[in-house]
Amino acid sequence: MDSGRLGTQSHARKRMSHFHESRLTLHLALPLMIGQLSQMLLSVADTLMVGHLGVTVLAALTFSTALFHVPFVFGIGLLSGISVITSSARGANDARRARGSCRHGLYLALALGTVLFGISWIISLNLDRLGQPPEVAARTTVFFRIIMASIIPALASIALKNHADALNRPWPPFWIFLGGVTLNVGLNWVMIHGKFGCPVLGFEGAAWATLISRCAILVAMFAWLLWVKDLHEWVPHRWIHWLDFSDFRRLLAIGFPSSLQMVSEVAAFSMAGLLMGRFGAEAMAAHQIAITLAGVAFMIPLGLSMALTVRMGQAHGAGELHRLRPIAVSGWILAGIFSMVAASLFLFCGNFLASLFVRSPEVIALTCSLLVVAGFFQFIDGVQVASSAMLRGLHDIRVPAMVGFVAYWCVGLPAGAGLAFGLQLGPVGIWWGLAIGLFIALVALGPRLWKRTRCVTSSA
Repeated sequence: MDSGRLGTQSHARKRMSHFHESRLTLHLALPLMIGQLSQMLLSVADTLMVGHLGVTVLAALTFSTALFHVPFVFGIGLLSGISVITSSARGANDARRARGSCRHGLYLALALGTVLFGISWIISLNLDRLGQPPEVAARTTVFFRIIMASIIPALASIALKNHADALNRPWPPFWIFLGGVTLNVGLNWVMIHGKFGCPVLGFEGAAWATLISRCAILVAMFAWLLWVKDLHEWVPHRWIHWLDFSDFRRLLAIGFPSSLQMVSEVAAFSMAGLLMGRFGAEAMAAHQIAITLAGVAFMIPLGLSMALTVRMGQAHGAGELHRLRPIAVSGWILAGIFSMVAASLFLFCGNFLASLFVRSPEVIALTCSLLVVAGFFQFIDGVQVASSAMLRGLHDIRVPAMVGFVAYWCVGLPAGAGLAFGLQLGPVGIWWGLAIGLFIALVALGPRLWKRTRCVTSSA
């Protein structure tokens, strides 16, 4: 009787612990999720406003997006080390290490963005060799160059935002980034259509709007960090300073494997976008719409995963190892709930969502087919990205990076190509292959996180 009562009490305490950790995670994650949504709305605004210029222009946007997202996500992954180091330093009350994380993260963002822009300029001279329809490649060059220039302020802003998020100050960056989205929408309208004396820039106007908006976000982030007084101890006192190579190596040691893992997934989707070119402009347009909608839905579990990285890092840095498993379980539950909501929207409202972007019946029908697949892999993707983020908070990054490469490139893309071209399933087959890759990542990373939290707790 007593043992049964003790077991019931223990189970109740676990439920309360999971509820408590879920509440704390949501408190941090809410502005991060909305902030990630606001960033994705930059792409949504471009797709909505460009989509009405024609299928060829929308296909050119797909091509540019496929080329842009791989280096951009590589940069985001490389800068994820800022969140891990700053959150651990915050948990250990080590302000000096946190300041170094911010400074070196900003240096890394500016240097990487400049290098990526230079490489992209060279690539833009050879777009006609990448197997796309000639009319699509011809419309892409100028837009791609401008959008790649925006990667410099975009990565620098993300570096500062990661630092602020890890210090549990996510709301001001959220409002700054949301303001940038609003500015981008207004500038899109002005520059695409030539309002208020601005020349009609058409497709390229959307790229100029994005570049200006991202520069404005960076300026606003700097202004806020310099103005807020209660973060003075945690923000670099001197932004221009000699590199501390030990801090820099620590940042790269965490960020580089994380970037490889993230880029494995996004590059697989970008490669899928390039494969769509084999099926014509309509398939590329449908892929762009579906991937935009899937990307919007993914921003919720992505924002949640960023909060989970911070919370795992803070608990680990503070030595509160008994909290790791409750954080992990609550993270899985939250990711599953949010992903199921998105999946339901794709399965039951696909036609309506597709019709918001384009009027072509062929493109709408194909988009709906792709969204059915997206609905199935939303849950898988949400839980696996949460697992990966929590492992990152525990400084476990190399094995997840290898898992990502194998899942997406050794399994997902080959399976998609086989289904699309071998079994003649067409564009939908490519997406089913990606879903298989996501499932492989889920079944590998989930058990690893469970084992790692047990090992870390036992070692205490």
